[in-house]
Amino acid sequence: MFLAVIALIGATVYAIWRWRESGFDWNEFAAALKHVDWSWLTLGAALVLATYLGRALRWEVMLRPLRTDANLWRILTATAIGFTAVVLFGRAGEPVRPYLIAKKEGVTFSSQIAAWIVERMLDLLMVLLIFGIALTQISSSSIQPGPKTRVILEAGGYTAGLTGAVSLALLIALRQLRGKVQEKLLKALSFLPEKVIGRIRGVLDSFDEGMQSTRQAGATLLLVFYTVVEWCVIAGAFWCVCRAFPATAKLGLADVVILLGFVAFGSAVQIPGVGGGMQIATVLVLTEFFGVTIAAASGIALILWVISFVMIVPFGLALAFHEGIQWRNLRHLEPESPSQGKST
Repeated sequence: MFLAVIALIGATVYAIWRWRESGFDWNEFAAALKHVDWSWLTLGAALVLATYLGRALRWEVMLRPLRTDANLWRILTATAIGFTAVVLFGRAGEPVRPYLIAKKEGVTFSSQIAAWIVERMLDLLMVLLIFGIALTQISSSSIQPGPKTRVILEAGGYTAGLTGAVSLALLIALRQLRGKVQEKLLKALSFLPEKVIGRIRGVLDSFDEGMQSTRQAGATLLLVFYTVVEWCVIAGAFWCVCRAFPATAKLGLADVVILLGFVAFGSAVQIPGVGGGMQIATVLVLTEFFGVTIAAASGIALILWVISFVMIVPFGLALAFHEGIQWRNLRHLEPESPSQGKST
């Protein structure tokens, strides 16, 4: 992941240099936003909203070993509020979703942190797959990236393979984190006070609960299925957004896959002091590969960011208000003890 951060920092510097050298045309930027086909954009937005339902369905599968009567609507509500918290608070909002699901379904917070880790690994593996496909499409297409972009591609390719291998290894390791493995870990920590050992044991037991779905072949296949469908829907949303703008309306399916691959990979990496690389990746791919002007590409990147992340905020705020949730309390979540969150 270090190489990916370096690559995206380099991409940021290059994008700023291009922005200054090209003489950013604000009139063209405004025109790109003005001449939008709202029918395509509305369809793209609807598909993005559908992905939140897909995420709730996937999380419900991970809850089944703990709660056979898990409520999909409660999970969907927590999902919308959780992603709203991420938009408002950044990474500090990440624990909100597992916390709310644990509270609503009467399970431990640690078990839902485990479910969140499984979800992130599944998404990361899918991002790496799409990114790899994008690299393959570039090498077999008529797109000829310049020297600077080629360096970024090579770094990204190596990083994708390494990160995928590490993620797969971690997922397998987490599946085995039980029984003798836990006992060996606790034995290695036996120098700690008994009270601390007890808390660690409780957290490990709760974490083990959250990993149960990955130890069942049927549940694992269902998780993979929901993940693939979700990213196909995301690809459909990208296709619709591209069709909505005159500058990208003629892009083919392979072109959209290339764009999605780089944007998804940029979104998965956080640049220190900058944040996600989604907007940077969008502008670079559209300008370097497809000849879109930097002003028009910036407008498209802005709309993609709004649809992909910000659009959920009004729904999340409305649901949080309906449930009487105090946002200031969600900014400072404290993990519950192993005995908390259990249904009575």
